[in-house]
Amino acid sequence: MGPVCATIWVETADPCEVEILGCKERTFCVWGRHYAIVAVESLEPDTTTPYEVRLDGELVWPRPDFAFPPSVIRTIGQDREQLRISFGSCRVAVPQVTPWTLSKDTDENGREVDALFALARRMRESDPSTWPDQLLLLGDQVYADEDAPRTREYIRGRRDTSGEPGEHVQDYEEYGHLYGETWGGPNIRWLLSTVPTAMLFDDHDVHDDWNVSEAWVEEMRAKPWWEEHIASALSSYFVYQHLGNLSPEELRSNRLLARIRECDDAGPMMHDWACEADKEVNGSRFSHVRMLGRTRLVMLDSREGRVLTPGARRIVDDDEWAWIEERATGDVDHLILADTLPMFFSPAFHHAEAFSEAVAGGAWGSLMARVGEKARRAYDLEHWAAFNHSFRRICDLVTRISAGERGDPPASIVMLGGDVHHAYAARVGAGGDSAVWQAVCSPLRNPLQKTERRQARLGFSLRIARVARGLARRAGVPDPPLDWEVTDGPYFDNQVATLEFDGRTATLRVERTTDGGWRRPRLTTSLERRLV
Repeated sequence: MGPVCATIWVETADPCEVEILGCKERTFCVWGRHYAIVAVESLEPDTTTPYEVRLDGELVWPRPDFAFPPSVIRTIGQDREQLRISFGSCRVAVPQVTPWTLSKDTDENGREVDALFALARRMRESDPSTWPDQLLLLGDQVYADEDAPRTREYIRGRRDTSGEPGEHVQDYEEYGHLYGETWGGPNIRWLLSTVPTAMLFDDHDVHDDWNVSEAWVEEMRAKPWWEEHIASALSSYFVYQHLGNLSPEELRSNRLLARIRECDDAGPMMHDWACEADKEVNGSRFSHVRMLGRTRLVMLDSREGRVLTPGARRIVDDDEWAWIEERATGDVDHLILADTLPMFFSPAFHHAEAFSEAVAGGAWGSLMARVGEKARRAYDLEHWAAFNHSFRRICDLVTRISAGERGDPPASIVMLGGDVHHAYAARVGAGGDSAVWQAVCSPLRNPLQKTERRQARLGFSLRIARVARGLARRAGVPDPPLDWEVTDGPYFDNQVATLEFDGRTATLRVERTTDGGWRRPRLTTSLERRLV
């Protein structure tokens, strides 16, 4: 989405020509599935334009049986100061009926009410002026390893699941079913057809603990089924998620998309590309940036482009870091740095992860290094704190932006994250003229059980934080260059957050799903805080 343009992604059952507002594209094919991404340009800034989708001239969207408002393109002018950006992460695919709408503690299938579903329901019944201008989906859009009952049934019907990888999504066709089940409900389809969306992947989009360490990568690459799986995961991510992140100009210059369009079926070519991508370190391949009025949004891939060499670990490689530095600047009203993982985590877990990196790297000897490696996997110790070099880099970058060393300082620098299945806000003491915040919202639909919530709360204990900080120091980890204070949270519901900008003011709101019946779920405010 830009001031005068938009891209619309479509999957079709057969090859055809897709037409939207007079703009036409032929479908391309990947492993027998057909897609098009249509660039609509020459729109007017700050306008709302209803649209229809035609396949070979036949109207297919909106469907006559859908009782929804028209799908629209809402452009954001270059000087727009008022902006509403919703975000969240971690959303499993299960039906919106009982027992799946119960809690995990009540029923093993329970995942409670979907916050994204509740947001779509509210939008249908509210004035379009209250709708989000942008939706950010910050990882785990699909779960390759759990839930999605229709996909698991499909998998059991097409192959033997008694051995590895079991019912874990394996190939591109199974990923296609998973995306269809996750996004195929009418409310979600309408939401994604109406609100511009930017996405990043995290581990469950591929495999739990994906790229947690070099030892993990070596172990997975030795499995006979891994090559097909990682190739299918990266290929499907490029098609289903990343293409929609690109502007019309970026689509025209994307060499991989050009190669796909040249193939009768790009599946084999995409397999080879994905295998090479998995072996290379190039996170900037999936990072992207958008200007939303007077706000700059920088979306970082901290998952695929990691450097995992012991002693030289980076959560983003040097090329991606150069890409980030070039784009994370001032001269805007607000700067958003969005990642799937929190940069400033709950204090106790931050120091514990920094300690784990040092121990796994050999600070306390080879025996403890092996223990540290097992702990990293068992407790998902893989956030920015567990890549101390990268964490210190982001602290320095934020400090320089706030100090006005990279253009006029923004009114706010807001770092967004998901992944951790709770929400919180933390004020970061970076000095300078910008208000610096970490805002985290997770999950959209995959809440923790009571025992898991108690464990997560330990991360906010100041007493445990002091102990973890002491251990990190003993392992040779320097203190963080910046301090931060958790001002709100943690909140453990299915929830969605929204940033609202008005000129140089900024407000954060977190809303949770509440009772109202699974057919008409409601969102209730858990947190509202003025950031600037």
